[in-house]
Amino acid sequence: MKHMNPPLTWLIIGIGFCLMEALIPSAFLESALGVSAFGVALLSLFVPGVNYQIVLWMLLSALIFWALKRFVPNRTAPALRRATEARTTTAIQPGKIGRVIYEGNSWQARCEDRQVSIEPDQEVFVLERKGNTLIVMPLSVFQ
Repeated sequence: MKHMNPPLTWLIIGIGFCLMEALIPSAFLESALGVSAFGVALLSLFVPGVNYQIVLWMLLSALIFWALKRFVPNRTAPALRRATEARTTTAIQPGKIGRVIYEGNSWQARCEDRQVSIEPDQEVFVLERKGNTLIVMPLSVFQ
């Protein structure tokens, strides 16, 4: 069985990852893996041993991904950053979770003041988002 030479193997790996990034974008992760494989293809002429080449590939991948990370778009939709009002669809009992319509979607919501109850079909102010739950206060508090 004939073995492929290391530079050709790393070139094939690099091409594969770059093609995967073009077909299935992964926020530059596959690009970082592919570009670092191209770098290891060049360095494999000087770095003997596959184990050292793999370690070098992992280090270069991490460094390149860190450098490219600033080009990854912010995943929070602009509409979620701007909107501050929602409308309750269910009652929000003190300390409990209810539901609101926010930007056209139904969200879990909890009142910031755990002593306050909010009735259905009331306007609320969105203070923050914790995971998939909105933290709200009745709009009447601010008026």
